[in-house]
Amino acid sequence: MKFHKKVLKNGMRVITVPMKDNKTVTVMVMVEAGSEYENKKINGLSHFLEHMCFKGTTKRPGAKIISTKFDEIGAESNAFTGNVYTSYYAKAHSKHLPKILDLVSDLYLNPLLPKDEMEKEKGVVIEEINMYEDMPQHKVEDVLDNLLYGGQPAGFSIAGPKENIQKLKREDLVEYRRKHYVAKGTVLVVAGNINEKTLYPAIEKAFHLIPKNKKHPKSKTKISQSRPAVQIHYKETDQAHLRLAFRTYDLYSEKNWALAVLGTVLGAGMSSRLFQKMRDELGLCYYINAQNRSSTDHGQFVISIGSNKDKVDQAIMAIIKELKRTTTELVSEEELNKAKEFSIGHLFLGLESSDDFTTFYGFQELFHKKIIGPEEWVKKIKKITARDVQKMAKEIFKTSKMNLAVVGPFKNKKKFLPLLKI
Repeated sequence: MKFHKKVLKNGMRVITVPMKDNKTVTVMVMVEAGSEYENKKINGLSHFLEHMCFKGTTKRPGAKIISTKFDEIGAESNAFTGNVYTSYYAKAHSKHLPKILDLVSDLYLNPLLPKDEMEKEKGVVIEEINMYEDMPQHKVEDVLDNLLYGGQPAGFSIAGPKENIQKLKREDLVEYRRKHYVAKGTVLVVAGNINEKTLYPAIEKAFHLIPKNKKHPKSKTKISQSRPAVQIHYKETDQAHLRLAFRTYDLYSEKNWALAVLGTVLGAGMSSRLFQKMRDELGLCYYINAQNRSSTDHGQFVISIGSNKDKVDQAIMAIIKELKRTTTELVSEEELNKAKEFSIGHLFLGLESSDDFTTFYGFQELFHKKIIGPEEWVKKIKKITARDVQKMAKEIFKTSKMNLAVVGPFKNKKKFLPLLKI
């Protein structure tokens, strides 16, 4: 799929992805602003701000007015906040592109951030935090991040602590937007049935007032580990949720291609090694997967599993045994090819609609990566050899790089430390 890139005079980057046979169009605006751009005092602000942008703008002073305008054109609209970026998007029939562009740009550029709506939305976000706190499979992700990065922004939860949300003031949101919601930190992606000749003038008009302030960077994540580490969050559950993680590389590293294949071999699909061993052979879990996760200045290879609280030790030892096997044995050509085809197949399954392409291209551009299209992505995966996979396994699967996060009915982390050996 071909794409085109243009940098506007104000410094904002635009990616267009023409899809002539598609009846829909998606407009997505992405900004370098997430929990890793916060400090301890305002942790949770990025996510709260995302909510507040839908509570009224200068053009549409009310949440109901905004939602009605989206509904009138049958649009799907939403936003999401991550560790390093926030996105706002809308998708509808391509004939409504001018309206979608106007609505999305309005949300991004002109939020009113009314104080009365802030107080009401605090209750909504706090209930969202309560919901995730009651979901052990979600909570363990926060426990892992805190274990890996401690009090650094990379270790913050996206939603933040409830006490922070309660203390947020309108001035905090305004100042945060001034630092981050600027042209040079913003990427607009438009994918679908589009006419680029008429689209670019419309984009320039919609975003001509975007602030040109200096973009504030996030603090650099410091990595230091010489021995295995464990962190436990006590919760009375029948099933314990575990994340076994090894430190890896940032999203700019070429090593991520081998890590992707290694993750597929171990924990992607029902025929993967960990699924076969842990679920089908040993009956120790319902879900298990493995994948590499990379951010702008750090990364981790994570095995995720939910297991009976009384069989956690057995599950950990069985997982480590499988990991060790990847360091001592070459993956067979048959298994390697299966893993590659699985990855390639799922890439294209995830690129079936216009909104899929906005995320695919937008994320790469936002973080100043060389944009790799699906065809080049496939070539990168196909080049990985069995020796590449084994070399990567030897490089990351080390006792000194092991980290275990657990949510379950446990209070003593020392019981787990003797298990963390490769």
